[in-house]
Amino acid sequence: MAVKNHNSAVHLGFVWLVVSSTVLFQSSDGHRWKKYPLPKPCRNLVFYFHDVIYNGLNAENATSTLVGAPHGANLTLLAGKDNHFGDMAVFDDPITLDNNFHSPPVGRAQGFYFYDMKNTFSAWLGFTFVLNSTDHRGTITFGGADPILTKHRDISVVGGTGDFLMSRGIATVSTDAYEGDVYFRLCVNITLYECY
Repeated sequence: MAVKNHNSAVHLGFVWLVVSSTVLFQSSDGHRWKKYPLPKPCRNLVFYFHDVIYNGLNAENATSTLVGAPHGANLTLLAGKDNHFGDMAVFDDPITLDNNFHSPPVGRAQGFYFYDMKNTFSAWLGFTFVLNSTDHRGTITFGGADPILTKHRDISVVGGTGDFLMSRGIATVSTDAYEGDVYFRLCVNITLYECY
Protein backbone atom coordinates (compact mmCIF):
# COMPACT_ATOMS: atom_id res chain seq x y z
CA MET A 1 0.00 0.00 0.00
CA ALA A 2 2.81 2.44 0.90
CA VAL A 3 4.59 1.62 -2.39
CA LYS A 4 1.41 2.35 -4.37
CA ASN A 5 0.97 5.75 -2.65
CA HIS A 6 4.64 6.52 -3.22
CA ASN A 7 4.29 5.76 -6.97
CA SER A 8 1.19 7.96 -7.18
CA ALA A 9 3.05 10.79 -5.46
CA VAL A 10 6.00 10.44 -7.86
CA HIS A 11 3.63 10.35 -10.85
CA LEU A 12 1.76 13.44 -9.61
CA GLY A 13 5.07 15.24 -8.99
CA PHE A 14 6.24 14.41 -12.52
CA VAL A 15 2.99 15.72 -14.06
CA TRP A 16 3.29 18.91 -11.98
CA LEU A 17 6.91 19.35 -13.17
CA VAL A 18 5.92 18.99 -16.84
CA VAL A 19 3.02 21.44 -16.53
CA SER A 20 5.02 24.03 -14.57
CA SER A 21 7.99 23.83 -16.94
CA THR A 22 5.63 24.48 -19.85
CA VAL A 23 4.46 27.62 -18.09
CA LEU A 24 8.06 28.65 -17.35
CA PHE A 25 8.94 28.49 -21.05
CA GLN A 26 6.64 31.43 -21.61
CA SER A 27 7.76 34.95 -20.85
CA SER A 28 6.21 37.00 -18.09
CA ASP A 29 3.74 38.65 -20.47
CA GLY A 30 2.33 35.27 -21.57
CA HIS A 31 3.95 35.13 -25.00
CA ARG A 32 6.09 32.20 -26.01
CA TRP A 33 9.77 32.85 -26.43
CA LYS A 34 9.79 33.98 -30.00
CA LYS A 35 11.66 36.83 -31.57
CA TYR A 36 9.32 39.45 -32.85
CA PRO A 37 10.58 42.39 -34.87
CA LEU A 38 10.94 45.51 -32.76
CA PRO A 39 8.51 48.29 -33.54
CA LYS A 40 9.94 51.41 -35.13
CA PRO A 41 11.27 53.86 -32.56
CA CYS A 42 8.93 56.75 -31.86
CA ARG A 43 11.62 59.05 -30.45
CA ASN A 44 15.41 59.32 -30.20
CA LEU A 45 17.27 61.67 -27.85
CA VAL A 46 20.93 62.11 -26.92
CA PHE A 47 22.03 63.69 -23.64
CA TYR A 48 25.24 63.88 -21.61
CA PHE A 49 25.36 63.73 -17.87
CA HIS A 50 28.31 64.85 -15.81
CA ASP A 51 29.10 63.27 -12.44
CA VAL A 52 31.53 64.95 -10.04
CA ILE A 53 31.90 62.75 -6.95
CA TYR A 54 32.64 64.38 -3.61
CA ASN A 55 36.18 63.55 -2.47
CA GLY A 56 36.47 65.69 0.66
CA LEU A 57 38.02 68.64 -1.21
CA ASN A 58 35.45 69.57 -3.88
CA ALA A 59 32.21 70.24 -1.99
CA GLU A 60 31.44 73.31 -4.11
CA ASN A 61 31.48 71.42 -7.45
CA ALA A 62 30.42 67.93 -6.35
CA THR A 63 27.20 66.56 -7.84
CA SER A 64 27.32 63.14 -6.16
CA THR A 65 28.44 61.64 -2.89
CA LEU A 66 29.02 58.24 -1.36
CA VAL A 67 26.27 57.19 1.02
CA GLY A 68 27.34 53.60 1.59
CA ALA A 69 30.66 51.81 1.68
CA PRO A 70 32.13 48.50 2.84
CA HIS A 71 32.65 48.17 6.59
CA GLY A 72 35.45 50.43 7.76
CA ALA A 73 35.73 52.34 4.47
CA ASN A 74 35.93 56.09 4.09
CA LEU A 75 32.78 57.77 2.71
CA THR A 76 34.79 60.47 0.94
CA LEU A 77 36.85 58.08 -1.23
CA LEU A 78 35.81 55.13 -3.36
CA ALA A 79 37.00 51.77 -2.06
CA GLY A 80 40.41 51.18 -3.58
CA LYS A 81 40.28 47.41 -3.77
CA ASP A 82 37.78 44.98 -5.31
CA ASN A 83 36.71 47.43 -8.06
CA HIS A 84 34.86 49.70 -5.60
CA PHE A 85 32.65 46.76 -4.60
CA GLY A 86 30.03 47.82 -2.05
CA ASP A 87 30.25 51.57 -2.64
CA MET A 88 26.94 53.32 -3.21
CA ALA A 89 26.53 56.89 -4.45
CA VAL A 90 23.59 59.23 -4.92
CA PHE A 91 23.73 61.95 -7.52
CA ASP A 92 22.08 65.10 -8.82
CA ASP A 93 24.04 65.65 -12.05
CA PRO A 94 23.57 68.27 -14.75
CA ILE A 95 22.34 67.03 -18.16
CA THR A 96 23.57 68.81 -21.28
CA LEU A 97 22.95 68.46 -25.00
CA ASP A 98 26.69 68.29 -25.74
CA ASN A 99 29.73 66.99 -23.90
CA ASN A 100 30.78 70.37 -22.48
CA PHE A 101 30.44 70.46 -18.69
CA HIS A 102 29.87 74.24 -18.84
CA SER A 103 27.03 74.09 -21.40
CA PRO A 104 23.65 75.22 -20.08
CA PRO A 105 21.90 72.27 -18.45
CA VAL A 106 18.57 71.08 -19.88
CA GLY A 107 17.78 69.11 -16.75
CA ARG A 108 19.16 66.94 -13.96
CA ALA A 109 20.01 63.25 -13.66
CA GLN A 110 18.92 62.19 -10.17
CA GLY A 111 19.37 58.75 -8.68
CA PHE A 112 21.92 56.30 -7.37
CA TYR A 113 24.45 53.69 -8.43
CA PHE A 114 26.28 51.00 -6.55
CA TYR A 115 29.26 48.87 -7.50
CA ASP A 116 28.10 45.28 -7.47
CA MET A 117 30.99 43.04 -8.60
CA LYS A 118 34.34 42.24 -7.02
CA ASN A 119 36.12 40.87 -10.08
CA THR A 120 35.39 43.68 -12.59
CA PHE A 121 34.04 47.22 -12.70
CA SER A 122 30.28 46.95 -12.78
CA ALA A 123 27.49 48.99 -11.30
CA TRP A 124 23.71 48.96 -11.03
CA LEU A 125 21.98 52.22 -11.89
CA GLY A 126 18.58 53.59 -10.95
CA PHE A 127 17.96 57.18 -12.00
CA THR A 128 15.61 59.71 -13.57
CA PHE A 129 16.27 62.47 -16.06
CA VAL A 130 14.28 65.48 -14.85
CA LEU A 131 13.96 67.69 -17.93
CA ASN A 132 12.73 71.26 -17.72
CA SER A 133 13.72 73.10 -20.90
CA THR A 134 11.85 74.71 -23.76
CA ASP A 135 12.23 71.52 -25.85
CA HIS A 136 11.42 68.87 -23.23
CA ARG A 137 9.38 68.85 -20.02
CA GLY A 138 8.95 65.76 -17.91
CA THR A 139 10.94 62.81 -16.65
CA ILE A 140 12.48 59.65 -18.09
CA THR A 141 13.22 56.83 -15.64
CA PHE A 142 16.00 54.26 -16.13
CA GLY A 143 17.15 51.13 -14.33
CA GLY A 144 19.61 48.33 -14.96
CA ALA A 145 23.07 46.85 -14.87
CA ASP A 146 26.04 48.87 -16.11
CA PRO A 147 29.10 46.76 -16.98
CA ILE A 148 31.35 49.83 -17.01
CA LEU A 149 34.23 48.36 -19.04
CA THR A 150 31.93 47.56 -21.98
CA LYS A 151 31.99 50.36 -24.57
CA HIS A 152 28.20 50.50 -25.14
CA ARG A 153 25.74 49.31 -22.48
CA ASP A 154 21.96 49.09 -22.72
CA ILE A 155 19.83 50.17 -19.77
CA SER A 156 16.05 49.91 -19.70
CA VAL A 157 13.82 52.96 -19.96
CA VAL A 158 11.03 51.97 -17.60
CA GLY A 159 8.73 54.97 -17.70
CA GLY A 160 8.30 58.69 -17.73
CA THR A 161 6.04 61.67 -17.13
CA GLY A 162 5.10 64.85 -18.97
CA ASP A 163 6.31 64.77 -22.59
CA PHE A 164 7.52 61.20 -21.92
CA LEU A 165 4.39 59.84 -20.24
CA MET A 166 4.67 56.04 -19.80
CA SER A 167 7.56 55.84 -22.29
CA ARG A 168 9.50 52.61 -22.66
CA GLY A 169 12.65 51.81 -24.55
CA ILE A 170 16.40 51.43 -24.33
CA ALA A 171 19.14 53.85 -23.34
CA THR A 172 22.54 53.03 -24.81
CA VAL A 173 25.11 54.40 -22.39
CA SER A 174 28.80 54.96 -23.13
CA THR A 175 31.52 56.52 -21.01
CA ASP A 176 32.49 59.68 -22.87
CA ALA A 177 35.21 60.84 -20.45
CA TYR A 178 36.54 60.25 -16.95
CA GLU A 179 39.15 61.73 -14.63
CA GLY A 180 40.22 59.19 -12.06
CA ASP A 181 37.62 58.56 -9.37
CA VAL A 182 36.37 62.16 -9.29
CA TYR A 183 34.63 62.87 -12.62
CA PHE A 184 32.93 60.96 -15.41
CA ARG A 185 30.70 61.92 -18.30
CA LEU A 186 28.20 59.54 -19.86
CA CYS A 187 26.65 59.84 -23.31
CA VAL A 188 23.08 58.53 -23.11
CA ASN A 189 21.42 57.71 -26.44
CA ILE A 190 17.74 57.12 -25.69
CA THR A 191 15.56 55.17 -28.13
CA LEU A 192 11.89 55.06 -27.14
CA TYR A 193 9.57 52.41 -28.56
CA GLU A 194 6.42 53.40 -26.65
CA CYS A 195 5.39 57.05 -26.72
CA TYR A 196 2.03 58.52 -25.77
